Amino acid sequence: MKLPDSIQVIERGWLSSNNVLFFEGESATLVDAGYVGHAPQTVELVKSALAGRRLKRLINTHSHSDHIGGNAALQAAFGCSIVIPAGIERMVTDWDTHALLLDAAKQRGDRFAHDAVIEANSEFDMGGLTWQALPARGHDMGALIYYCPEKRILISGDALWQDGFGIIFGELMGRKDALPATRSTLEMIGRLAVDIVIPGHGPAFADFDAALARAFQRLASFEADGTRMGRNAVRACFTFNLLDLQRLREDELPAYLKSVPFFDHVNQRMLGFSDEDFASWLLGELLRSRSIELRDGWILPTMAP
Repeated sequence: MKLPDSIQVIERGWLSSNNVLFFEGESATLVDAGYVGHAPQTVELVKSALAGRRLKRLINTHSHSDHIGGNAALQAAFGCSIVIPAGIERMVTDWDTHALLLDAAKQRGDRFAHDAVIEANSEFDMGGLTWQALPARGHDMGALIYYCPEKRILISGDALWQDGFGIIFGELMGRKDALPATRSTLEMIGRLAVDIVIPGHGPAFADFDAALARAFQRLASFEADGTRMGRNAVRACFTFNLLDLQRLREDELPAYLKSVPFFDHVNQRMLGFSDEDFASWLLGELLRSRSIELRDGWILPTMAP
């Protein structure tokens, strides 16, 4: 598996999405900007990778905090234009922190101003190649994925990972169309001719068919049991937030979970725990998976942020 020389993937760990650079002579385009807490590191990583080139454009796949959080810092550092999917334009223009899930999930983000939008089913150029912007509703109902038919490369954002896909937030917050939309998106992806996938998280991979099969299997389990989807989402999203917080008092966990609208909504709508039992269940799950450790009354993440 070899990407064209005009493409460089900066693989990131949590909390940030991957950054994908496209070299265009003396300038470059970047896809996705990582989390705001990593913004200084992102600026330095991109500066090093540019090797003297000018960052001309920053393009986002969707609206979540780990993909747009570095937008403002990168624009300030490099003077690049920012291009977003047309489906998220209103929430970005209004800086609707509810729609952007910043309030609901209790995550951070710096406001930025975009310069242009990419419409679904349009074409544009990056790195000397033509890309199709395809709608990828589900994880984010305004998301786009970017596909290059010539090189059979898919930039999948959080619509497809090597082992699954991103949290289906809409379904968990009460929308009835997000889960069917996720299936439609995976079916659309399955009709593409793909040799290399560049996901929003994790390394680029070539086992497209196997990854797609795993994603469908995961989706089917969520369709059969919504509580499984809810439990998975709470575990993943809390781990993300803990990495941002760095630590949380164990005795404060019930109140913290109650204070985060996303966690409280999922529990009330799908899981049905008391506040204390919700915290006890989550603590046990994350200890078993070794995602956290307890030390002197503090809950600490085991991964580096």
